[in-house]
Amino acid sequence: MKRERIIESERLYLREMEQTDYPALCKILQDEEVMYAYEHAFTGKEAQEWLDRQLKRYEKDGFGLWAAVLKETGEMIGQCGLTWQPCGGRQVLEIGYLFQKAYWHRGYAAEAAAACKKYAFEVLDAAEVFSIIRDDNLPSQKVAESNGMNIQGELVKHYYGQEMRHLIFCAGRAEGHTADGLKPCAAQKGARVQKKEQDGPRAAAGGAWPAMEEKR
Repeated sequence: MKRERIIESERLYLREMEQTDYPALCKILQDEEVMYAYEHAFTGKEAQEWLDRQLKRYEKDGFGLWAAVLKETGEMIGQCGLTWQPCGGRQVLEIGYLFQKAYWHRGYAAEAAAACKKYAFEVLDAAEVFSIIRDDNLPSQKVAESNGMNIQGELVKHYYGQEMRHLIFCAGRAEGHTADGLKPCAAQKGARVQKKEQDGPRAAAGGAWPAMEEKR
C-alpha cells in the first residue's frame, strides 16, 4: 500500500513509519556512532519500542517522528518530525532529526528540519518550535541555527545513569520572537496537548535528535 507523503522537500519526503520500516530504523538506532548522544546503541527491543512510540504519537497527536525518504531511491535514510517534549515545566513542540551515518554532511537534516518548521507554523498553527540538543552536539546545533533557531536557555536531562546538559533552541513564527520565560505555545490545530514521557537523550550528526530521544 502506498503511504501518504506528509511533507516534501527538494530531495526528501516524510511519511509515517510502519512496522516494515523496522530494518531501516535499526540501521540508525543500532549504530553506536549515530547514537552517541544516547551513550549506547539500541537493542532490538529498544528499537521496537521506539517505533511503537512513534506509531502511538501518530494516533494520538497526528504527528511524530516520520520516516525521511530519499526521493531518488525511495530509501528511508533517517527520521525527522515533531514531538511533544518536556521543557521548563511544560510540553513544547520539538523538531527532531536522526539520519544514517552514510548520509551525514549532505544537508539532509537541515532540509528536513526546515520543512518540519514550515509544517508546524503553516499546518499546525504553532507559535514556536524547539530543538533541545546536548551541549556537545555541535552538528545538531548547527542544524538548529540554520533553521533560524536561537538559544533560549538550558536544562539537564537524566538518562542512562548520567546527567546530560542540553541547550534549548527556539524559533517563533513572528519575526523577532523569543521564548520569553518559556511561555506556552499556541494551541496546535488538530493536535491534542498531552503529557508525554521523557524518552531519552539526543544525538545528531546530521541533525538534532528529538529531545533526548530522537535527533541527528
